[in-house]
Amino acid sequence: MRKFIFLLAFLLLPAHGFASVEIEGVSFEQQRQVVDTELQLNGAALLTWAIFFDVYVGAFYLPDGQSGSRWTEDVPKLLEISYLRNFKADDFSSSSDKLLRDNLPPEQYQALAERLNQFYQLFRDIRPGDRYSLVYHPTIGTELRLNGTPLGSVSGHDFAVAYFGIWIGPTPISESFRDQLLGS
Repeated sequence: MRKFIFLLAFLLLPAHGFASVEIEGVSFEQQRQVVDTELQLNGAALLTWAIFFDVYVGAFYLPDGQSGSRWTEDVPKLLEISYLRNFKADDFSSSSDKLLRDNLPPEQYQALAERLNQFYQLFRDIRPGDRYSLVYHPTIGTELRLNGTPLGSVSGHDFAVAYFGIWIGPTPISESFRDQLLGS
């Protein structure tokens, strides 16, 4: 019930009046800077697995005026995830790869395979409170950050759409999580 009340309050109040949004004790800023673009918080959500386990809290950012429904456009975007549980680096790689193989046409997956393997090498073990950020900018590609520290990047708008799609694409890890991030 507490989560529902927070979500309802978040949806009913105007975003410009807050310095940050908090979910399960995790705060996300209303605005973030990506290279030369100021991004606005589009939505935030809690992912709960099997009804009982809170896994992580995420926030999605887009340029001001960019609708969440147009997230696939070649514009800067940022997805930040704060973890509530421990995860091994290999778990990120294997689960990401399974989701992408299951959801992408084989030829699209193959076109991304080399860059995916490069990206998987960037992952580190995570403890509760750690944050991964996926940051996309057309001139840089998709950068992975851990607690604000850049770990590396991979080029290509196609890569960004596929990888962000794990959370906000047509067949995401959780539809309710996606819908809250996209403001649907």
